[in-house]
Amino acid sequence: MWLAFLLLFASDFETKLTQRAEAHWQARERAVAELKTPQQVQQRAERARAWMLEAVGGLPTVKTPLNARITGAFVRDGYRVENVVFESLPGFRVTANLYLPTATNPPFPAILGVAGHSTNGKASATYQHAWIGFARRGYAVLAFDPPGQGERLETLDPATLKSRAGVGTSEHTQAGMQCLLTGATIARYFVHDGVRAFDYLATRPEIDIRRVAVAGNSGGGTQAAYLAAMEPRLAAAVSSCYMTRWRELWSGPGPQDAEQIMPGMVASGVDFADFALAFSPKPYLMTTAIRDYFPIAGARATYAEIVRHYERLGVSQGAGFFEYDDTHGWSKPRREAAARFLDKFLMNRESDGAEAPILPEPESMLYATPTGQLQTSIGSETVTSLNLKLAIEMHGRRTAAKPMLPEQLAKVVAARLRIPVQAAPASWTPGAQKAGEGWTETEGTVVPDGGEPVAAVLFQPVNTAQGTIVYAGPAADARSLAGAGWRVLSVKPRGFAGTEQPGRLGYSPIYQFAARGWLLGENVPGWAVTDMRAAIAAARAMPGAGKVALIGRGGAGVIALLTSALEPGVAGVAMEASPLSYLEYCRAVVHNGLAELVIPGVLKDLDLPDLARAAQGKLLVVSPVTPTGAALPPNLVPMWSKNQYGAPFIERGEMQTAGALYADWLRAR
Repeated sequence: MWLAFLLLFASDFETKLTQRAEAHWQARERAVAELKTPQQVQQRAERARAWMLEAVGGLPTVKTPLNARITGAFVRDGYRVENVVFESLPGFRVTANLYLPTATNPPFPAILGVAGHSTNGKASATYQHAWIGFARRGYAVLAFDPPGQGERLETLDPATLKSRAGVGTSEHTQAGMQCLLTGATIARYFVHDGVRAFDYLATRPEIDIRRVAVAGNSGGGTQAAYLAAMEPRLAAAVSSCYMTRWRELWSGPGPQDAEQIMPGMVASGVDFADFALAFSPKPYLMTTAIRDYFPIAGARATYAEIVRHYERLGVSQGAGFFEYDDTHGWSKPRREAAARFLDKFLMNRESDGAEAPILPEPESMLYATPTGQLQTSIGSETVTSLNLKLAIEMHGRRTAAKPMLPEQLAKVVAARLRIPVQAAPASWTPGAQKAGEGWTETEGTVVPDGGEPVAAVLFQPVNTAQGTIVYAGPAADARSLAGAGWRVLSVKPRGFAGTEQPGRLGYSPIYQFAARGWLLGENVPGWAVTDMRAAIAAARAMPGAGKVALIGRGGAGVIALLTSALEPGVAGVAMEASPLSYLEYCRAVVHNGLAELVIPGVLKDLDLPDLARAAQGKLLVVSPVTPTGAALPPNLVPMWSKNQYGAPFIERGEMQTAGALYADWLRAR
């Protein structure tokens, strides 16, 4: 009964998120319909480009030495290949293959070959077909590995020589969520790699730098779209099996890799068509699959919009579109369509784009490193290590600054959570009731004025309650607390009920739930804190409420701590089996449970120890955990308790009930 109750609330909220997104899409359609003149189209293109650059976290303003070197080479019929390593940022190495035609004379037009989510990155047989096919047609191709793929695995286990997070999408998501904490995105590093790849081509005398395109499929289609919008030196772009529209993608496969999520994108009115618009009036080709999980209906609608923009600019022929009745991937028909398009706009020739038979190389032939992995050969910075440097800089600035007053802290927390500083009044609506052992259990709803209802269970002692606990955790603990004489209002905040819609394409339900929030410019902690505050307001409105304390378990302990900054009147706050710091999440090579806790940009302003010190005298920390979910090592407890939190840390006994665990602490509130 309780699970069905929770599922109803979760489904209703997911529907409301979609309705909010739909309102943004409709507003965008109205704005786009107003674009009548070339000047208006160009102005929107400039705004879209500026917004994207800011949304990814900005690009580095200083271009450091590439320190490029050729580590190997071989020759084949019609082309030769050089294996290359360069640095897109100091110590951040990129592994690449440069394909150079041998049947024609330089300078050659060139293509930045951006790989999709293949385990072996640039060396994927499918992508080799594209690179070799282009080289045989007279194009130089610089194909390079994205972070987390090919020779650039970032969480490599030295014992197994495998990724600890999972190649490609999982590595991107792990590092991507860390980047969100510092106000950046992992896309920042993808785009900058592409910019520096262009810079490397500019050092090669064989390249006609005025005729450089970008082309890629799937995750490479994402990179192609981003680079088209943010690298103005490009002459043409081909995005395969990526371009669609958020309206169709939202409730279809849903949000995907972290680099494909720009926080606030839907709320800002930016959509896939804006990637091409930002590149206009230069030639832009979409190639699509009718049975792709990037919805074809969205791709067709996006292309129709792009054509209108290009027509107003007088370059309608530059908006290209090709679809084929197959599934996701850079299949031969789409590769040939790309060849025809690039031949037309970079070679000034009409062709059928036909691809002759191709024999891909063994992966090892394309290694730019001695071992096939940067981490086991010449080493490299990673997205995580670079982002950690940003996080540490932010920590240093916060430490040096004067501590915020409680009122200032509340405003900063509310601003990051995207919620009001003042909570709305709320009431308790009871439902079905049953008797427990010394208490009653009443399923019901916390109803805030003008806000989202929250599913809850009220555990009411038969005798007079000693006070009220707003609790987010296991029902067994709520019953134990009620048995110890406390009224307990047990809530399941949004993002912590385990009732999110099923994940799609291998993504976890909570990650896709959180990503929808990021796209709307919101976040799960903001929703969950709102729910906890509503429960506090409802508890205080109950007759005989007495003092109100707050307890959260797991990630909900972080929510309880965040809530305490906005609710200084609570008698106490306890966090059990909870992580202790966003900075520690940035340190972690791999981590668990972060998606529901991500607050974009939070480390610019605060970290959890800042909140803990503000709650001094009210806070209890029970059995804290590391970012992997493991118990905090005992030797670290004194440092965290005394230096970071300024609060007592205790361990819960294996058989200890919640009632026994919290009894003394609650009585002392």
